[in-house]
Amino acid sequence: MGLSRRKALELAGGAALLPFGRPAFADTYPSRVVRLFVGFPPGGGADLATRIVANGLSEIWRQQVIVENRPGAGARIALDTVAHAPADGYQLLLAPGSPLVQALLFSTLTFDPATDFAPVSLVGTYPNIIVVPNASPFHTLGDLIAHAKAHPGAMSWASPGIGSVPHLAGELFRYRAGIEITHVPYRGANQGLMSDFLAGRLDLVFNTTGSLLEQVRSKQVSGLAVTSAKRFPDLPDLPTVSEAGVAGYDVSSWYAIYAPAKTPADVIAKINADMTTILRDPSIKEKFKLLGVLSQPSSPRELTAMNVADAALWEPVVKEANIKVE
Repeated sequence: MGLSRRKALELAGGAALLPFGRPAFADTYPSRVVRLFVGFPPGGGADLATRIVANGLSEIWRQQVIVENRPGAGARIALDTVAHAPADGYQLLLAPGSPLVQALLFSTLTFDPATDFAPVSLVGTYPNIIVVPNASPFHTLGDLIAHAKAHPGAMSWASPGIGSVPHLAGELFRYRAGIEITHVPYRGANQGLMSDFLAGRLDLVFNTTGSLLEQVRSKQVSGLAVTSAKRFPDLPDLPTVSEAGVAGYDVSSWYAIYAPAKTPADVIAKINADMTTILRDPSIKEKFKLLGVLSQPSSPRELTAMNVADAALWEPVVKEANIKVE
């Protein structure tokens, strides 16, 4: 269950030093259509975030930025497309989280996530939310953990897919809380997950703010906690997982922009500067707020560090839970 049609339409509407002798490509960039790829189908959180960015850049550049949806294979199709695209800044990627995690989940890849992408800018951050049905006997995360410890393996939890960030966040929660709960993976939030959940066939769900924010606000489901280190501003009454009893737990997700490796440094710098401009625009911030995302730019160096830290966080989780996506 995603955003309402009205809100989806609202969202959709909306200098490095160069080596001597290198031409200053950014002086004329972009001089033609730019394609912004996303590895998920239209209508979901990643797609809507991509359209906000595309519309913002189109306006500032006075040049069309077209969204290209390439869903499937755990977003690998979009990643592969941009990894092998010409390094000229005319084919970019919006991706959730670190591409480096792909190497942990898949035994074979047609690209190298460590060397085939140039980080450009963070787009925004968002937590995952832990929810239970309104009829659930658990009113706090502590209650749920206590019951799970007393009844190991009896409870079921769902995520939108194997290897997704909500899945990894749930496995880390299970491990840190010292509980055994049975994972039920789905193929996206709209493929039966929420209907099964609302029908009482699942005990709890981990998913993004983009999928669950409206449901929690409208009291269709009961939120127990957010996975980030700090409370989420739009759900201030929900404690963090750490506050609720799992000390040190912190999972923040994000969207970010990448270019093919070897894209000229001045082009990367221009895209980064213009991303910073649009992400600080109040109207853009409001569009991301509707999506449950806190818009936030970064430098390429900062995004690189985030990618490395993300892979370091998930590597032991993937190994411990023996997660493989094939």
